[in-house]
Amino acid sequence: MQNIGEEIAGEYLKLVKGCEFIEYNLYTPDVQGEIDVIGINIKERRVYICEVAIHLATGLQYTRNKTPDNVNRFLNKFRKNIPYAEHYFTDYEKHFMLWSPIVKNSGSKAKHNQMNDVLEIQSRLQEEFSYELELVINEKYQSAIDQLRSIAGKETKELKSPVLRMLQIEEKLKQYINLMTS
Repeated sequence: MQNIGEEIAGEYLKLVKGCEFIEYNLYTPDVQGEIDVIGINIKERRVYICEVAIHLATGLQYTRNKTPDNVNRFLNKFRKNIPYAEHYFTDYEKHFMLWSPIVKNSGSKAKHNQMNDVLEIQSRLQEEFSYELELVINEKYQSAIDQLRSIAGKETKELKSPVLRMLQIEEKLKQYINLMTS
């Protein structure tokens, strides 16, 4: 079952990137793993492979034996995701994305810096596979939600996605309150 962060990524891929198919928590037996969200845009022959991490209080903070483990965790995930995409989507343009709403930049003197972690992940994947990892973090994550909010606010029919329905209700309520107070 997808979590709310995965649903946000999936709805974005569907409504903004034009993906006709979205799959959540895809089990990949040949590489023993799971991909959080895959979006397939058949018309443009693009596939989006997304890992999603929603840690609100701590920011992007995975640990192993009480030591930060963001870099290893995500490198291992994408090192499985990339061969999977190359094998099953040979003639598709491939996009790899890391979605996380809060990635903290603790400053240059901090012992652990989440922003440095994601930049290292991005750099190492570029070096190893020649793929650019798109970071949908912080402001870009907010922008993705804002785009979904705008789309939902223009719809009059009931939206099936709970995320979009909530954004639709917020937007319609805001419009109604503005009319009442004008």
